[in-house]
Amino acid sequence: MRARIALDARVTRQLSAGMQTYVRELVARLPSEAPDLEFVSFAAGGNFGWAEHVRLPLTIRAARPALTHYLSQYTPVLMPCPYVVTIHDLIHLLFPENFKPKVGPYYRAIVRRVAKRAARVITDDTRTVADLQRFLGIAPERVRVVSLGVQDAFLQPAVPRRGARPYFFYSGNHREHKDLPTLLQAWRTLPEGVAADLLMTGADDIGASRFTMPDRKVVMLGNVPASELAGYYAGAVALVHPALREGFGLPMLEAMAAGCPVIACADALPSVLEGAALTFPARDAAEASRAMQRVLADQGLRMKLVNEGRARAAEFTWDRCARETANVYREVLEESTR
Repeated sequence: MRARIALDARVTRQLSAGMQTYVRELVARLPSEAPDLEFVSFAAGGNFGWAEHVRLPLTIRAARPALTHYLSQYTPVLMPCPYVVTIHDLIHLLFPENFKPKVGPYYRAIVRRVAKRAARVITDDTRTVADLQRFLGIAPERVRVVSLGVQDAFLQPAVPRRGARPYFFYSGNHREHKDLPTLLQAWRTLPEGVAADLLMTGADDIGASRFTMPDRKVVMLGNVPASELAGYYAGAVALVHPALREGFGLPMLEAMAAGCPVIACADALPSVLEGAALTFPARDAAEASRAMQRVLADQGLRMKLVNEGRARAAEFTWDRCARETANVYREVLEESTR
């Protein structure tokens, strides 16, 4: 008989866009990528209430799984064992000043306990392994790194978006650790006469009109549907990603897949994408601006980044992510039978 794997498939408002994509893609792909296992998904309920801490574990227990995978750190306090948990990053603990005071106690009281009892902790990038050990006391040998994947739409040829001028692009939320001031400063200090706009997803919470100059402006695009993002990537001079840290940073992988050069803070670029992007030190607007100028001025460099990025992105699909995740399940199941 096939071992039954329970998946906590809740897509709640606590999850970022990237975390929601992770849940949807794994739930959709695991059955075909791991036909030797049986999967049952539980998608009802939110976070922090009765539905999460009482109903969900009771419902999972009734399904009698051999293993449960909680796809985010937002889990019940008590849960059937054995289980695996995914913790994408520890941004909340790296930059506590940017989040509500109750976040730290939640991680210390709930997430630490959940992670310590897990058969395995899955994370997205090698640098988070050290964070898990530092903040939660998780031994590195109990952590498995499984890179995220790029959606199929970004691997298909896209019609590039065209604007009045060439443009740099930012895709992501506007939380403080994304360090948008460094991006804006880097763009504003491009040499006089460089006509290149800055297009950014999300609401205009920065007062974009005050950045307007005679030869360029900031354009806030609002919520851009995933179906349109590939066109914005394909038409951009480069994606500029100034975040101080990322769990994985799906926009960088998406941009590479769509044929867009990537300029990123070195501390945010996933280790699997190193060498396929230009990088700059954290909060260094001057270096970021110089990288932007290089991509604008050097077509050979731009095409090198496009080609390297496309080749690298093609390696990281959601099918691969599902296969490697299933390997973690098999590892835990094998241990349980010894």
